[in-house]
Amino acid sequence: MRFTRRFTRIFIILCLIAVFVTTPILLFSSHRLIHLGSDASKEFVGDLSILKHRIEVQALNAVQQEEVENLKEPILDVYRDGNQISAVSLYTIDKNDSLGQPKNVILAGNNVTTHDTKKESQQSLPEETLATREKALEKPRPKEVQHSQNVQSHPRRALDERVKEIKDQLIRAKAFLNFAPAGSNSNFVKEIKLRIKGLERAAGEVSKDSDLSRRAIQKMKAMSATLSKASRLFPDCSAMVKKLRAMTYNAEEQLRTQKNQASFLENLAGRTTPKGLHCLSMRLTTEYFALQSEEQKLPNQHKFQNPDLHHFAVFSDNVLACSAVVNSTVSTARAPEKIVFHIVTDSLNLPAMTMWFLSNPPGKATIQIQSIDMFDWSPNKDTLQKQESLDPRYTSPLNHLRFYLPNIFPSLNKIVLLDHDVVVKRDLSGLWHINMKGKVNGAVETCLEGEPSFRRMDMLINFTDPMVATKFDVKSCTWAFGMNLFDLQEWRKRNLTGLYHYYLELGSSRPLMKAGTLPIGWMTFYKHTRAIDRRWHVLGLGYDSGVKLNEIEQAAVIHYDGVMKPWLEIGLQKLKPYWKKHVRYEHPFVQQCNIHD
Repeated sequence: MRFTRRFTRIFIILCLIAVFVTTPILLFSSHRLIHLGSDASKEFVGDLSILKHRIEVQALNAVQQEEVENLKEPILDVYRDGNQISAVSLYTIDKNDSLGQPKNVILAGNNVTTHDTKKESQQSLPEETLATREKALEKPRPKEVQHSQNVQSHPRRALDERVKEIKDQLIRAKAFLNFAPAGSNSNFVKEIKLRIKGLERAAGEVSKDSDLSRRAIQKMKAMSATLSKASRLFPDCSAMVKKLRAMTYNAEEQLRTQKNQASFLENLAGRTTPKGLHCLSMRLTTEYFALQSEEQKLPNQHKFQNPDLHHFAVFSDNVLACSAVVNSTVSTARAPEKIVFHIVTDSLNLPAMTMWFLSNPPGKATIQIQSIDMFDWSPNKDTLQKQESLDPRYTSPLNHLRFYLPNIFPSLNKIVLLDHDVVVKRDLSGLWHINMKGKVNGAVETCLEGEPSFRRMDMLINFTDPMVATKFDVKSCTWAFGMNLFDLQEWRKRNLTGLYHYYLELGSSRPLMKAGTLPIGWMTFYKHTRAIDRRWHVLGLGYDSGVKLNEIEQAAVIHYDGVMKPWLEIGLQKLKPYWKKHVRYEHPFVQQCNIHD
């Protein structure tokens, strides 16, 4: 019993001691927890405020960055387009700033920040209030940002930046690929080859940002990451510069070679007769020999040597070209019954040429067809061959026959020579009323600098020769063949055919002039040429000369001089309709030979 009481008393004492000891500790701990909870709540609220401010700041920066997205500093890309213009220069340069520098705009990479002229005190983000941010948003935007927003509103980027960036990425990637050792099959080489192949396939031949697919944009981003890796692998800029210079040189060499090849092929096509024209000549020749001898004669032969009529001469072996010249001249003539055409060709094409005009008579006009082999005094082929020209047209006797016009037409006083690559668009009867003032050759001049047809004497004539330098003035005005009015009476008086023979023989023994009829024509008719109105004869339709449309419309004769003839595939499509409208594509032989409009 006594032991139980003693044990109880000890337990009570221990409990009281425990209460007195733990009570202060609990009171102190609860007080600290209260303060700690209030501080944490305040810090949590502060964190929310900071987060809210940061969200507002990010939204503001996003708005500003979106508004001035096009106001980027020009990237120093390898690829450059001549038409590319920095958006900064268009929209951020103050007109009153004489130095032409952007005003109140700081460019750093792709970030653009606008500043006031007054300095603003910098405050930390936690100290700024939402009301301050709202007021900042309500402030009027600078003019630069408003201009940039107008640029963004345009449906298509004016500069097609992404397409240019893709081309730049491909060039840089190929340059980095060349840095890898030959035969290397590392992971980087595999990766960059894969990126190049994928980007080229995705971009294709796209030239506008609006045509880029989502896949192409993804490939562009992947390529950007690969190029960043490559920059870290190959940090030597001088090596990159050398490589890009070598690539530029190789590209220029390839371009020069391809231009030379294209020029050679164009000239080759220009002096080659298409298969369809061969077919047409064969069909017409077969048809011609099927006729009776009396049916092979052309009508109105009594008009051939009548000096009171308007006589035109064409020297050609191209049936279709001659038909276009005749049809265009007759269709525009006020008095077609006064027109007489004299076509001279070679013996091979004489039957085909005759058969064409027998089956396609030119209305009221008269046609005479002759062969160059009928003339005993035709140009000497051996002498012409000494001119050493790769183009057989320049040394063709048919081409040089123009210098024998008085011999071919002894009873005529005037004649108009037309090349077979011309089209007549106006009535030419006015040519017979031009006062020649004692000159022999009436032609359009080609000495106006800046014009596509501009020529100088020393371009085709060798003025280093003492005889040439003595007899001719290098500054004298040049003129063109293609549509020429000749006074045959004055020609005979001055014996210009003999002068032509003299220069031809002299040029065969020394380099006097280039091959062809134009340089020796300038020498033969030197000081014997009368300049006529330029609207009589417009040149430049046989090559990309940039001849103006209004000049073509006002011209009396348009000339497809050059290698791009209208009957060839290489002819300029936009200028072919002037010629095609005078060709009879409905003719059965033309259709059977696959000559189509």
